[in-house]
Amino acid sequence: QVQLVESGGGSVQAGGSLKLSCVASGYTSRNYRITWFRQSPGKEREGVASTLSFGGGGNTYYADSVKGRFTISQDNAKNTLYLQMNSLKPEDTAMYYCAAGEVAYMMGIFNIASYQYWGQGTQVTVSS
Repeated sequence: QVQLVESGGGSVQAGGSLKLSCVASGYTSRNYRITWFRQSPGKEREGVASTLSFGGGGNTYYADSVKGRFTISQDNAKNTLYLQMNSLKPEDTAMYYCAAGEVAYMMGIFNIASYQYWGQGTQVTVSS
């Protein structure tokens, strides 16, 4: 059973930065895609950034809304996924979740149905 624990959320003014962390445990193979999603009240959960566990940069994807501002990375020795968020905007305010899904069952990188494991989320609030 894969377990994911996020941290690093908080409140920041527009233009500021935050770095989220997601510690993973219980991987049974190396074939997982790990993705940051976010959800704000009244909106659907949306994918933000995605990469492969133990994978290289060629398998990294970003939502158009965060390209050039957010960077996904990982420290395999620590089993930790990061999301560096710069130039934050009020519209980035949301609960942020990390999710893991087995590559064999992917239906779409930002399709929430592709992910079997979810963390509890960490809140990010950006004020103007």
